[in-house]
Amino acid sequence: MALVALSFCVTACTQGDDGVLPLSSGDDYFTGKGFFRQAELDSGARIHLASDTLFLKMGELWTFANCALKEIEVEKSRDGESLVLSPTVVLEYDGEDCPAPYYHPDTVLALVFDDDDMEGASRILVRNDEGSLLDSILLRRGNFELDTFNIFVDSLFDSVHALPLRTKDSPSILRVLDSITPRVFYWRPMKSDCELRVDMCDSVVNDTLFPSSWNLNDTALVPMRKACAIGDSVYCVSSRWVNDSASLDGVQERADTVWHTSLYYVEKIPECASVNSISFGSLVLGKKFTIVRELMVPDESETSCGPSTKKDLFVYDIQRMRFFPDTLDVDSLYGIWKSKATVVK
Repeated sequence: MALVALSFCVTACTQGDDGVLPLSSGDDYFTGKGFFRQAELDSGARIHLASDTLFLKMGELWTFANCALKEIEVEKSRDGESLVLSPTVVLEYDGEDCPAPYYHPDTVLALVFDDDDMEGASRILVRNDEGSLLDSILLRRGNFELDTFNIFVDSLFDSVHALPLRTKDSPSILRVLDSITPRVFYWRPMKSDCELRVDMCDSVVNDTLFPSSWNLNDTALVPMRKACAIGDSVYCVSSRWVNDSASLDGVQERADTVWHTSLYYVEKIPECASVNSISFGSLVLGKKFTIVRELMVPDESETSCGPSTKKDLFVYDIQRMRFFPDTLDVDSLYGIWKSKATVVK
């Protein structure tokens, strides 16, 4: 009986035209505009050469249905020294049913400009239909040069007392002392007795073994031992000292300082050249430090200058992994690099 009832239910609920619901009826027709949410110029590069094809990647295109996308128009306009690109998603739908999502897959457009479009322009912008800036790229005229440098990092760079320091020539690395922060550590002397004595000393003196690291919130217990007055003699086997935490003296202070330093990559470059990309290997004292740098060298038709720290100098902040910002005093830093920084071996 149950099987008969189930068969009746399926038959009653099944229609001959069941399936995916159409987006519209077959005689619908409209034209209009879609929109997009993302745009990227030359895969996020900093500089585009005027002689190259510009690739514009557009992402998350809303096109109603994939078959409704007719074309993507790119309108060009000028805003001062900027060439502004304004893409428009053009739709045309004739009622054809497309099994596709509303968001069209990413699309890459290859754009070529004539000389009139780029004349006097130093930057290319891409904006959406509401005028919002989505991406920008510098427009330059010249060629790219890719070079690899190896710089020996002298062990003196580890000594804050010797700063500022730099390597010999350009390209170079520069380390400078920015500031010093005073601070105070608290400690208590703790008696330490020798369990296994090997006495070869004519006389002994107190030896305070301060810790290599401190906790500002705690008072450190510092063992007070005896050591030979002559450094190469032996008083006690080093592993047989026993600390007595029940025998403590009063709290004392030990002054210290925090040395704040910065590390820069400095290179003299052709006038009005620009660094397009830069990467670094590991920096180890006493070892070679590898830099891979791509430089845009301008030709005679280039009228723009930059971006560089100075028109013929490039500085990169290695510790913060950023190009030297315009807000900092580059002339002062250049003066340190040129005249004040001691040249290491």
